[in-house]
Amino acid sequence: MLDQVNRITPDLSGKGLKIGVVMCRFNELVCHGLRDACLAELQVLGVAPADVTLATVPGALEAPLVLQTMAKTGRFDALIALGAVIRGETYHFELVSNESGAGITRVGLDAGIPIANAILTTENDEQAEVRMSVKGREAAQVAVEMVNLHKTLRG
Repeated sequence: MLDQVNRITPDLSGKGLKIGVVMCRFNELVCHGLRDACLAELQVLGVAPADVTLATVPGALEAPLVLQTMAKTGRFDALIALGAVIRGETYHFELVSNESGAGITRVGLDAGIPIANAILTTENDEQAEVRMSVKGREAAQVAVEMVNLHKTLRG
């Protein structure tokens, strides 16, 4: 039966795609690591640097609004959110993590545009630094794959 199923295979070709990236500036070292890995991977996937727009925001709570603004322009095939929320000693970690994640998901669903959420939520700086390069690359891959899947499904 599986051989009779119509399969859609992952497509990581970024040629001709327009990608918007929103990077948080809070936890700057980690955010720059995410950015650098993401932009390098987009180029590897064939996305031209001129087809990438990078906007920065103060922190994770500000990212959904800028993503929403970018989505409404209709100029982007996919969006990427980059940032780091690192646990502190207060409830603020949970608030920022939950609200930014929910906001990003809502923007993607409301606008019908793929958004790769690479806002790390970690217990400490070391965890964030270990994950930043991998997560930055994965965000680029997710954005490109999801655009191509979305286009295939819409016909």
